[in-house]
Amino acid sequence: MKTYIEENKERFLSELLDLLRIPSVSADSKYKEDVRKAAEFISEKIQLAGADFVEICETAGHPIVFGQKIIDESLPTVLVYGHYDVQPADPLNLWHSPPFEPVVKDEKIYARGACDDKGQVYMHIKALETMIATNSLPCNVKFMIEGEEEIGSDNLGIFVKANKERLQADVILISDTAIIANDIPSIDVGLRGLSYLEVEVTGANIDLHSGVYGGAVANPINVLSKMIASLHDENNRITIPTFYDDVVELTAEERAAMALTPFDLDAYKKGLDIDDVRGEAGYTTLERASIRPTLDVNGIWGGYIGEGAKTVLPSKASAKISMRLVPNQQSDKITELFTKHFLSIAPAGVKVSVHAHHGGEPYVTPTDSKEYKAAEKAMEESFGKKPVPTRGGGSIPIVALFEKELGLKTVLMGFGLDSDAIHSPNEHYGLFNFYKGIETIPLFFKYYAES
Repeated sequence: MKTYIEENKERFLSELLDLLRIPSVSADSKYKEDVRKAAEFISEKIQLAGADFVEICETAGHPIVFGQKIIDESLPTVLVYGHYDVQPADPLNLWHSPPFEPVVKDEKIYARGACDDKGQVYMHIKALETMIATNSLPCNVKFMIEGEEEIGSDNLGIFVKANKERLQADVILISDTAIIANDIPSIDVGLRGLSYLEVEVTGANIDLHSGVYGGAVANPINVLSKMIASLHDENNRITIPTFYDDVVELTAEERAAMALTPFDLDAYKKGLDIDDVRGEAGYTTLERASIRPTLDVNGIWGGYIGEGAKTVLPSKASAKISMRLVPNQQSDKITELFTKHFLSIAPAGVKVSVHAHHGGEPYVTPTDSKEYKAAEKAMEESFGKKPVPTRGGGSIPIVALFEKELGLKTVLMGFGLDSDAIHSPNEHYGLFNFYKGIETIPLFFKYYAES
């Protein structure tokens, strides 16, 4: 297989660059046709890789690509999940090269979606091609690649519930996570959940002259800023009543095991160009970014932000807020707690509204299962080093639903790096990581089929 990958690596890369040129931004309706083009591209490439059947499945939103290669009904089936949609590329002025004109520089692919998740999805398609071309596919494989992961996967849940028979499998394999470093492989064994909301504070019915009305009526930006600031205390703990009630605290032994994960705090700060870290008191940086819940403002706006000066008290101010959740917090419950609390702290003189966008549940997978052991063996063989089990800080909301609806465990075998700037300007993905994924995925199939 290594020979086949080496002989075709330039073509694999060229195809990925073509996929990255498609601006499949699911959050922005003006890219609707481009999102569909990405689905068609994925569908075609799965078919060309050797799948028996491929279909673009319509939803109320963006389509889902389903494909399969069944070699023997009696053999295990691996269901590969991923997404072809990408985050908006804003702010464009911070990109070193246009986000949808991929550039390969310093052994990295720079483009929106390079790592999250087009590059990692494409590894699976090329791994399938490699296994079929070398007559080494050891079990059945199915693909379910969606176009709404970046906006909450609203329609994927409906699709899963309506297609349980079609999606029958033995394990789900996802590459939408990261390893610690190229010389320190790792496998995520947990994800945080998510509650994502938008809040709006309204004062007067129009923007007001700040000289005529300033000091006499509420300024929604000032009010919103104070309300948001009150959501954390001096120890950076979230102040929403009962927010922590369901949080599962790790034991001293579990925290000690986490502390063995290689981590260089100075390098972490240097890479981010910050002079210090910040977070909930009593926890390490790794713990804050994985096993502890968070509340963060993802965007805030109001008033005049154009060139020059315009002295107004804005009529409205808004913010987008996300809360990352840990076992056993429930997204619906946290959304309700936030909404109740935020409305309760609104001062007189303004009106406050809260709109819930989407959410997802936390997920933890065992490290003693045959699925995990197969991934562990695969990575150990390809990297030459046993992978470290880690807890991820991000969210893949659909994973908990997969277990609930399909009864399947998920293996989170990603190949990105935390430094790949996903969701940020200048997102990139290493050529090493792209090719290493194509090499490792067939090994997972091999060891899983043998288990």
